[in-house]
Amino acid sequence: MNSPTSLPDAAPADSFSRLALSPSVIANIEALGYRSMTAIQAASLPPALLGKDLIAQAKTGSGKTAAFGLALLANLNVRRFAVQSLVLCPTRELADQVTAEIRRLARAEENIKVVTLCGGVAMRGQIASLEHGAHIVVGTPGRVLDHLERETLDLSALNTLVLDEADRMLDMGFVDDIARVASRCPAKRQTLLFSATYPDAIAQISARFMRDPLRIEVAAQHAEARIRQYWYEVRASERLHAVTLLLDHFRPQSTLAFCNTKQQCRDLAAVLQAAGFSALALYGELEQRERDQVLVQFSNRSCSVLVATDVAARGLDIAQLEAVINVDTTPDAEVHIHRIGRTGREGQGGGEGLALNLASLDEMGAVGRIEQLQGRESDWHALAELTPAGGPPLVPPMATLQIVGGRKEKIRAGDVLGALTGDCGYAKEQVGRINVNEFSTYVAVDRAIAADAARRLSEGRVKGRSVKVRLLDEQDS
Repeated sequence: MNSPTSLPDAAPADSFSRLALSPSVIANIEALGYRSMTAIQAASLPPALLGKDLIAQAKTGSGKTAAFGLALLANLNVRRFAVQSLVLCPTRELADQVTAEIRRLARAEENIKVVTLCGGVAMRGQIASLEHGAHIVVGTPGRVLDHLERETLDLSALNTLVLDEADRMLDMGFVDDIARVASRCPAKRQTLLFSATYPDAIAQISARFMRDPLRIEVAAQHAEARIRQYWYEVRASERLHAVTLLLDHFRPQSTLAFCNTKQQCRDLAAVLQAAGFSALALYGELEQRERDQVLVQFSNRSCSVLVATDVAARGLDIAQLEAVINVDTTPDAEVHIHRIGRTGREGQGGGEGLALNLASLDEMGAVGRIEQLQGRESDWHALAELTPAGGPPLVPPMATLQIVGGRKEKIRAGDVLGALTGDCGYAKEQVGRINVNEFSTYVAVDRAIAADAARRLSEGRVKGRSVKVRLLDEQDS
């Protein structure tokens, strides 16, 4: 029997240094702020690094991207310019988030190329990126399949296939596309499947595409210390107004409010805007450009409340989310667990999260199913307890500037930051997240300087040329 000192530095059980990873990768992980493995990482990384096929069940925000990201990077031959890993995601937003996280994890090695293949973006640029060589492809099933059929994507060197948010991809009707993509992958490969829930269809898909997979399940329940959950009984007529009471009482800086229908989303966003809150709605009928703008403003803290349906929020993973409000109680208890798991997130240094739930008498059956799954009774409160906390109006700290021009014009985040902190004279601390899309660039700036920053950027230059700039959320300024 080995003595404890045979382990590297007698590291704790949840330490990344216990894994078969290079010292440079470990150093990069620590530099990124990863102090210890989350539950899903500790359970899935050791077998994944041994080449095992996995079915891993874990909620959004549990650290699953790093779990499969570190595994596929460990399996990568950087000197071989061929696609060696493919990650399939249900939505473009999730694919973008996964790409960004893999690039962060890959910083320990030079010249690892990650290409994103999603719909809503011109094929020509994606084809050019693939022609220049890629190690890792992240994409949605439909667009990946398009490239395979055009023979612009070659998977003959693939060693790792990842199905991320597999349950959502099945819900969205991607099962046939996934099957066709998998049939184009080498039979001798590792397949890693990650899913928030475990419906029967997951078992069926694993039997088709996986070799003796190891099933890993991280408990669906959330630590009560991380999420405070409150329930309020409401009548249908007072439900939307009750959301304004919750926001005025708890005053969260960033809130995701779930509704069961698109119409409820639109109605609630209108009620909140009329009450003076910075609120935007996200639902299935939005065009991709509108969806991009909504998500950018919420993720960069230019919007306080995002009102969404479950379908529209699939794959959406927002850091520093202070509260989730269940405006309508979902009839699916696992969906409820998935919703509230977006706040009080594990492994991100986030503090305690809030889950605020509204339920009418005819929703009590759904509440009972949620209680049964969580293993505890609900904590009920009266709407009369909700009183305005006082203080200034609840407004987001940032505002978003849209610059006409993006990757097509070779604009980079550094160019925009340089223009704002150079010629415009603002401090780096007054500039927030910068998102460069294909045709547009979005930059968050301190709300107090937003109008002036838009004017100065319009009068100045970015990357040596004049640009058109507008303030996206002028109604909130």
